[in-house]
Amino acid sequence: MSLVRQTEPVPVDKLGRTHFIGLGGAGMSGIARVLLQSGVEVSGSDARDSDTLRELEQMGARVHVGHAGENLGPAETLVVSSAIREDNPELVEARRRGIRILPRAAALGALLLNREGIAVSGTHGKTTTTSMITVVLQHLGAEPGYVIGGKLVTTGLGADAGVGDAIAVEADESDGSFLMLSPKIAVVTNVEADHLDNYSGLDEIHDNFANFVDRVERTLIVGVDDPGARKVAELARERGKQVLTYGEAADADYRITRIRARGFTTEFTLQTVDGDPIDGTVAVPGLHNVLNAAAAVAVADRLGHDLDVAVEGIADFAGAARRFELKGQGDGVGVYDSYAHHPTEIDADLRATRAALESFSRDSEDEVPLGRVVALFQPHLYSRTRIFAEEFAAALSLADEVVVMEVFAAREDPEPGVTGELITSKVSHERVRYVPGREEAVRTVVELARPGDIVLTMGAGDVTELGPRIVAALSERAEGNGHD
Repeated sequence: MSLVRQTEPVPVDKLGRTHFIGLGGAGMSGIARVLLQSGVEVSGSDARDSDTLRELEQMGARVHVGHAGENLGPAETLVVSSAIREDNPELVEARRRGIRILPRAAALGALLLNREGIAVSGTHGKTTTTSMITVVLQHLGAEPGYVIGGKLVTTGLGADAGVGDAIAVEADESDGSFLMLSPKIAVVTNVEADHLDNYSGLDEIHDNFANFVDRVERTLIVGVDDPGARKVAELARERGKQVLTYGEAADADYRITRIRARGFTTEFTLQTVDGDPIDGTVAVPGLHNVLNAAAAVAVADRLGHDLDVAVEGIADFAGAARRFELKGQGDGVGVYDSYAHHPTEIDADLRATRAALESFSRDSEDEVPLGRVVALFQPHLYSRTRIFAEEFAAALSLADEVVVMEVFAAREDPEPGVTGELITSKVSHERVRYVPGREEAVRTVVELARPGDIVLTMGAGDVTELGPRIVAALSERAEGNGHD
């Protein structure tokens, strides 16, 4: 993957019939869904059939399994992702015919035009924060549109056009595609080094965020606890942008205090500069999720909604797919799935899990032994594994038991000497195992986990498929042991 070429969005009513290559993908299908709801004729193709394709077909899209030039039909606009190869027959045909070709991000940018567009960017927390904004605005009766990277638990959807003025979307910095969005309000959660297969380093990442700041039309809301995001806030002020901040920092405009773990929920107090303290609860664990909640409340406040009701709406958030998502329980072991694939994300999730377990033990009326954290991690990308091996090991050392799988290659070719063992060799304790294969990884986790523990599957690859299998194996173990 590499940085995409910037292309300005086209208003939705000027797109004409729009064809998507890779229509069944999470990112593409969400945009297609919103366009269909907006009255645009949509067609598309994918290499494999899926429930997503059939859902879009039921909504009126013309879908094709397999790629061929004739699939374009009378399309006037073609939408492609950076994963589409240059020799794709539909892309070749579109170029031959001279029809408009838009990167996925430019199609997403079209959805923001003529609406109260809200874009959430940052190295971590984009999906959760965008989801929280959506849920809060729904609680407020604003009926927003949204396009997120995972499905909302409350709706079962990853995208919807909504009927209100506001629409919230994720702004992906990983390949520079967020520079095709022009939101009225933008959130920057944090800025760290990542996606170094695309960027030369943190300086270039900051340069891209500076360009993103220039595209924000009205207000930038920044997580000021993060040094990288604070730097973006300072830059934005120098450029005359309205900047509001959130965090635990004393100078935050939306300051979070009194954070208290209550099992897998977290209580907090929000204090604004000129308002009374407001108590709130978010039904997911961890400081990072409280900060995401503060960003969502700040967005609602800037849109003119009642702040107290916005904080109340945070309690409606029931999570998003792959963001500390409960996969089930078996033999007294809870199994959760996390998209965490960067050391900072792993650190945050493991600390949140530890705090939740300590809360269960502390707040129980009976004496409950402290459960352990069992982490099953699948590294994502050889380059990321090589660059952050020590940081991954430090974060994973927070777990009581660590199982590391082989690297999920995604878009990269293997690198000599870069395997999951590069991480396990650096973990600070001995309760760590390098288990490359999926079957063996499931067996190992089930052997390690005991009643009261939490298993957390972590990574951006297909490790997400293992959670239900671990639950099933644990349940079989319970039956074999005569447990309920």
